[in-house]
Amino acid sequence: MSTPINLKHINKLAIPALISGISEPILSLTDAAIIGNMDINPTESLAAVGIVTTFLSMLIWVLGQTRSAISSIVSQYLGADKLSEVKNLPAQAIFIITSLSLLIILVTYPFAAEIFKLYNASNLILDYSVDYYQIRVFGFPFTLFTIAVFGTFRGLQDTYHPMIIAITGAVANIILDVVFVYGIEGYIPAMHIKGAAYSSVLAQIIMALLSTYFILKKTDIPLLVKFPFNKEINRFIIMIANLFIRTIALNVALYFGTSFATKYGTTYIAAYTIAINLWFLGAFLIDGYASAGNILSGKLFGAKDYKTLINLSDKLIKYGVVVGIIIGAIGALFYYPIGNIFTDDETVLNEFYKVFWIILAMQPLCALAFIFDGVFKGLGKMQYLRNVLLFSTLLVFIPVIFTTDQLELKLYGIFTAFTLWIIARGLPLIIKFRKTFKPLAQKT
Repeated sequence: MSTPINLKHINKLAIPALISGISEPILSLTDAAIIGNMDINPTESLAAVGIVTTFLSMLIWVLGQTRSAISSIVSQYLGADKLSEVKNLPAQAIFIITSLSLLIILVTYPFAAEIFKLYNASNLILDYSVDYYQIRVFGFPFTLFTIAVFGTFRGLQDTYHPMIIAITGAVANIILDVVFVYGIEGYIPAMHIKGAAYSSVLAQIIMALLSTYFILKKTDIPLLVKFPFNKEINRFIIMIANLFIRTIALNVALYFGTSFATKYGTTYIAAYTIAINLWFLGAFLIDGYASAGNILSGKLFGAKDYKTLINLSDKLIKYGVVVGIIIGAIGALFYYPIGNIFTDDETVLNEFYKVFWIILAMQPLCALAFIFDGVFKGLGKMQYLRNVLLFSTLLVFIPVIFTTDQLELKLYGIFTAFTLWIIARGLPLIIKFRKTFKPLAQKT
């Protein structure tokens, strides 16, 4: 029997997921907005935040794929009415991923300067990048723990509790940012860029504590690790391996974008920082519908309800494009005030305004790419996702960005490359999905 899929059902999952999904970009945007308005070296500090955010995003996206893998497996078992068979999988997955995060801290912490030199950071920007990273990296295990718990909730078709956790973390980060960056006279000294890093770490700890409370209180999924490993652990690891390669390819694109922007000078990397963080925000807003696709497609695939799966994809395309257009329209309406939130440096703002329209125009295209990313993750088709990202990065993004660099298009060239990259990511997924599941739907 088909499960009814309508806008109300999708929004019940998508809207809370949308709100919870913006927690990480909100942390970075808050840091950027507050740091960009400091009295001491705001442009250099903003540039440093942009460089570190790019690197941290790479780490989070590489290891944070746990969420998609857990969600896929749990939702499929839920759809097949066999959830009890994978109850111990989330705790084992969290154990593996947090152990890796501690190893990454040990490896990257002493070599922070060398890492950010690879992004063309130097002098004061390099110093600030190291200061910011060597504090904020300690929030990394807590972020990955929270992401894994979010994946478990999503597999259980619950996006409400992750939303509560994310809102609490974002509010805490904003308050702590103001307190630690600017200080409270007579009580807390102004810590500038280091204060922003401390506030982010504390917000991540708060979110991890809330995640622990809700998963234990609201579900019967244990967090105590028990062995032997679940029978699905091998599948989980293969998913993670494919997503790892995929995410490396994704972050190669982000690395070249940041590296070229830094090469062009302080003004350009500061403008790029604002632009790319707003692009991340748009991506995570759209991710609400991508999450709904992830959650529902996994359950429908587990139940072998292919007709409803096709119906779901049709609705997600329509809703995603509408959301993308709305995001673009809001950005266009507040085009100039948005820039002023982050800095009052006219040279930085001029470069930002030259490319902001491209980011806004990309939003419907991003919607299609991200939504079908989510659907394929829910289906567990990680190998195809990997291949699409390798193609779009190695054969589209890199040739384009090197060409536009030779043409001296600077930020315009960088975001042109990102636009073509998004198209090359989304189109193959839509074609593959329709070819695979339309015939199956017609047979049932």
